Amino acid sequence: MKVKLFFLVWFSSLQSLGVEMTAPETRQIVSSLTQETIQNADAIWHFAELGYRESESSAQLANYLEKAGFEVTRGVADIPTAFVASAGSGGPHIGILAEFDALPGLSQDAVATRSPIIVDAPGHACGHHLFGAASAAAAIAISRWMAGTDTKGTVSVFGTPAEEGGSGKVYMARAGLFRDLDIVLHWHPGDNNGASPTSTNANKSGRFEFHGIAAHAASAPHRGRSALDGVEAMNHMVNMMREHVPSNARLHYVITDGGDAPNIVPEFAEVYYYVRHPQVDRVNTLFERLVDAARGAALGTGTRMQYEVMHGNYPVLRNDALAQIVYDEMTALGGFSYSSTEQFFAETIFKTFIQPVRSIGSQETIRPFQFRQSMGSTDVGDVSWMVPTAGFTTATWVPGTPGHSWQAVASGGMSIGHKGMMMAAKILAATAEHLYRNSKLIDGIRTEFEERRGPHFRYEALLGDRQPPLNYRK
Repeated sequence: MKVKLFFLVWFSSLQSLGVEMTAPETRQIVSSLTQETIQNADAIWHFAELGYRESESSAQLANYLEKAGFEVTRGVADIPTAFVASAGSGGPHIGILAEFDALPGLSQDAVATRSPIIVDAPGHACGHHLFGAASAAAAIAISRWMAGTDTKGTVSVFGTPAEEGGSGKVYMARAGLFRDLDIVLHWHPGDNNGASPTSTNANKSGRFEFHGIAAHAASAPHRGRSALDGVEAMNHMVNMMREHVPSNARLHYVITDGGDAPNIVPEFAEVYYYVRHPQVDRVNTLFERLVDAARGAALGTGTRMQYEVMHGNYPVLRNDALAQIVYDEMTALGGFSYSSTEQFFAETIFKTFIQPVRSIGSQETIRPFQFRQSMGSTDVGDVSWMVPTAGFTTATWVPGTPGHSWQAVASGGMSIGHKGMMMAAKILAATAEHLYRNSKLIDGIRTEFEERRGPHFRYEALLGDRQPPLNYRK
């Protein structure tokens, strides 16, 4: 209630702070970068590189920013594909996040029917090629505007690898790379335009290995101990546990190795688990219950168990004051319409959806400003506990498109994705310009941030002190 009251007072006092409500000059600069931004996005879309393997994708953006006059530091936080690119000097210092990793097994051509370019190859089903390209364009527009208007400040692009289960930003946060920033902005491809304050679930994952004793499954099963039995016993206990966890918790798993042949008692088996909940402490508690189940499964099946924490993300810490500024810039810009070709593409691909929650045409509108709780997770969460952070989505996909789908890859590889991407770049640049013009607003944003985070907050990464799992997609 205290934070909400602060926000209302803060918002009503914008005029007394001398806030400039001018049309953003950076929008025009972004428009002049349209073709090269599309070229960057399309190149990364075709690279379709998995987490921590994004060597060409990372270089595409880092080199582009360097040619635009940014000072680029590559290989930060012990991650070869992570980088920081900065321009300007002094404060305020605004950071913009840029992602570029793809997802496995979702290769797809930019057409409205299922058509993999390479079967079982990766594809940009979460639109990170658009994410990274738009962020780079926005930062260049901001730097040129600051130079042209003699505006003091620094803008930095953070090239953040392996968002999809690799927690690249967590290692960057742990290394202190966001410590000196005043504001962080980010966005994400989606099937709608929205800039509401949003939180997510905290998330922690682990691989559980079971080691047994191989034997002939027919003539000597009594001489073996099945590692797969260990996995299945663990899964059975966890599935019973679902009744006794908070209703907003999520537990999900996949068996990544179940043995080699039916007539061999499996010597090795592995299961990969995710645990989610809005609160960090609940995630840790639930994960420990998983570990206990795994230990019990190993004891009961005569196998040996070991596990490895793979990644962990904090929930996104909302900041209503900053989100309101982003929302105002989004509504001032507005959505976008489809050409006849895009309309035909949208109508064709829309027929492939199951129970779509949005309809074609909603890309022209902006969703109302209200708090939203996402059940998903993102490593942006850890950043948001370091520095005030706000993000948004634009309709880079046909409305109704589910994320992590071939339909998302298809839209992201053609002009619908490009339109949403350029909309995002303009919003990022305009928001940053607004904050540079009215730097007094950052004090209020910081006050809300400190109140939501609490006076005794101490950051401890959910993934502990492990090194980045550079081969987690191997």
